[in-house]
Amino acid sequence: MMKSYYKQKKPNRSDAIGKPSKSIKKKSPMVLEVVFWLLLAEDVEKSEQVLREFDMNMAYGPCIGMTRLARWERAQRLGLDPPGEVRSLLDSGKAQTKSLWDDRV
Repeated sequence: MMKSYYKQKKPNRSDAIGKPSKSIKKKSPMVLEVVFWLLLAEDVEKSEQVLREFDMNMAYGPCIGMTRLARWERAQRLGLDPPGEVRSLLDSGKAQTKSLWDDRV
């Protein structure tokens, strides 16, 4: 009885056999990555953006398995000169202590 209200359109046999749909456009992975980061950046505060940049910068060593503050202190001990702004944000208590990659990898 529901078929009379919601008619289903079955694809033509020729469309179902290996022909790609014209409505699907292939985008390069780089374009998708940029769009992803732009969408993330829209709703992130300036302080969180600074912390994310710190997480993404591999010059201060790996960040998986440690807090941002522990990573900042390790970089300071090793003489890597991490940004002071990151330390002040972490000391303020308003910033998230987990790194960007925590619980994702």
